[in-house]
Amino acid sequence: MKIAVPVVDETLKMAGNAGHTPYFAVFTLQGGMFRSFAFEELRANPKVAGEDQEHDHDEHHTCDHDENDTEHVKAHDTMADAIGDCDYLVVKMACKNTAKSMNNLGIKLKKYNGTEAKAEKILMELAPQFL
Repeated sequence: MKIAVPVVDETLKMAGNAGHTPYFAVFTLQGGMFRSFAFEELRANPKVAGEDQEHDHDEHHTCDHDENDTEHVKAHDTMADAIGDCDYLVVKMACKNTAKSMNNLGIKLKKYNGTEAKAEKILMELAPQFL
C-alpha cells in the first residue's frame, strides 16, 4: 500500500494545504501488526509548477472554482495523476476539487488533525487507520 503526504521540501515537513504543496512524499506501508513506513521518493506537485515557492503552504484557502472551470479542474487532475499509484493522501486541508480528483483515481483522503510536523511520525500516528 502506498501513501502520499504533502510536504514542503526534503525535510518531509507536512504542508497544511494539499492543493498548494510543492511536493508529495510517497511511503510504502510495511508489516502486519507492527507497521512501518518506508520512504520511497519525493514527487513534485505539477499543479503548483511555476508558483511562488515562498507561498504559505499552511495558508487556509477556500476553493471557489466549480466544475465548469475546466483549467482549474485539470490542474487538480494533474496533481492526482502525480500520485495516481497511491492508495491514500494524508491531508490537513483539501478543497473540494482536490477531493474530487483524488476520488476519481481511487485515492482515499485521510484527515490528520494532530500537531506533529514530520510525515513519518504522522503516518505512525495514523497507522491503525490504514486498511
